[in-house]
Amino acid sequence: MKKIGIIGGGQLGKMMILDAKRLDYQFMILDPAPDCPAHSIADVHIVADFDDVDAILRLAAKVDVVTYEFEHISLAALQKLETMGHKVYPSAATLEHIQNKYRQKVWLEKHHLPVPQFIRVESVSDISQAERQFGYPLILKTCTGGYDGKGNAVIRNASEIEPAYQALGAGRLPLMVEECVPFTKEVSVLACRSTNGEKAVFPVAENVHKNSILDETTVPADISGATAKEAMEVAAACLDAFDACGMLCVELFVTPEGHVLVNELAPRPHNSGHYTIEGCYTSQYEQHIRAILGLPLGNTGLIRPTAMKNLIGDRSGRAEVSGLETAYQNPDVKIHIYGKSAVKPGRKMGHITATAETIEEALRQVRCAHQAITIGEEEEKQ
Repeated sequence: MKKIGIIGGGQLGKMMILDAKRLDYQFMILDPAPDCPAHSIADVHIVADFDDVDAILRLAAKVDVVTYEFEHISLAALQKLETMGHKVYPSAATLEHIQNKYRQKVWLEKHHLPVPQFIRVESVSDISQAERQFGYPLILKTCTGGYDGKGNAVIRNASEIEPAYQALGAGRLPLMVEECVPFTKEVSVLACRSTNGEKAVFPVAENVHKNSILDETTVPADISGATAKEAMEVAAACLDAFDACGMLCVELFVTPEGHVLVNELAPRPHNSGHYTIEGCYTSQYEQHIRAILGLPLGNTGLIRPTAMKNLIGDRSGRAEVSGLETAYQNPDVKIHIYGKSAVKPGRKMGHITATAETIEEALRQVRCAHQAITIGEEEEKQ
């Protein structure tokens, strides 16, 4: 029986386990939260911090292969595992090029993949230099640790340079600045490569964000065939450039001319790929497990037009869910609740998916279901 270790026990890890349990694999997770989403279905849970090298070594010693569900983990630990002969996918080398956003952009540019203009920031004067090169607005980013809009600041004029610099650590964290791309759409492509070199690319997904957090995803994206082809080719090229094994999410901007620029990469299953569970013949989670075990990859074709909407916390308290009976009045809706014990503003608590004959009908159903569901309605008792 195969034993798989996952660094991280959040919703992505949980959905990996749910798909792979059909093949009777066993899972050991490492996560500092005793009640993390994957805890209830993992075979073993090591409660430890993500930078606890000894704990990661204990995990690796008891499984056949190690993977991870998010990229903000100890690179040194993965490198050590590999030197000891453990199988780690995606590899430490892949993570090293992706974990730092500046290095990620440099690597993309080196491999002739399209990216927005960018420079490294070591002082406030570097931001002023970027303005002279790119013009306003600018996007200031932390090179590590950012997600869902955290670690980003928009600079619209000279008076906002210093406040943005201070807000992102005033140089205590590595920073970079990018031109603000006048995109028409944000899209993403999920691509996968197996340990045996086989590659598979999912359809292009169109994404809408609210407060810098993914709100809705629709597939197929409303773009031209030529743009879709370019996006999928860029995603496949990213697999090769980063020597990625397993799922790789490539987030892209679509320019007014119909071309694409790479925004960011994630070496794992991704929120914008949740739609694949119901919408595709093979989900991104099953595909990731197949890839890291060297199994043949599955069909990535879209079964029907699909829409996904996130359930995002808007208050703090216990994660009590209500409204499911009303939400399920929409017959094509599938609801996923992640099992987090507490709700917080901006926290991803679940998602809703629907497939239908048209994107418009799928969106209508997920939006109706979304209005019916409340998470954390009751305030936490003092």
